[in-house]
Amino acid sequence: MHSPQANGPGRRLGLDDYLDDFDRHFWRSGSEGFWKLERQQSFREPGVESWEAFYQGHWDEALALIERQRGHYEEYFRRIAGCGFALHRVRCVEEPISSYLQWELHLLHLKAQCGEDTRVLTGAGIRRYEAQRTLSEIVVLGSSVMYEVLYDDEGKLAGGIRFSDPHDISRCRQAIQEMHRSGEPLDDFFSRHVARLPPPTVAKEQI
Repeated sequence: MHSPQANGPGRRLGLDDYLDDFDRHFWRSGSEGFWKLERQQSFREPGVESWEAFYQGHWDEALALIERQRGHYEEYFRRIAGCGFALHRVRCVEEPISSYLQWELHLLHLKAQCGEDTRVLTGAGIRRYEAQRTLSEIVVLGSSVMYEVLYDDEGKLAGGIRFSDPHDISRCRQAIQEMHRSGEPLDDFFSRHVARLPPPTVAKEQI
């Protein structure tokens, strides 16, 4: 069992440089695919309409805005499949589920219905990989590039650290794949733990 943490040196990228670099490599992920590990339980996503509605306490509107994106994601995942790769995600979930994560799991559930391969890791499944430190947010694109995604103190995307050592990339991808195999399919987890939750009480200072 290995934790998906880079060992070698990386190059820190500011937000704009990270987004540009990510976009250049994303569509060339190839047969190795896209693998993402999400660990934090709360983020801020200003500018995302459904998140903004959730943040303002308008839960029904937030869910409606997520559903309104179905056509976009269907087309998005068709394009990804046409480029010869797939998206795989491990979403770590602590209970009780945070308000933010309740919102995000609805979005991830829609993405899963459209083609994303997401599994959920909880409790002991998370702790197996955190003997030394809390897991980072890691994205692996094919075999050529990997990022540790960085966020500011408010939970907003701030950039990333880029790693390009092939051995590091392969090792981290394999670790995320191992976590993915041990996780629960998102649809099963969502049905049992999320679908029937009451609307979240949004305490903005806790999101």
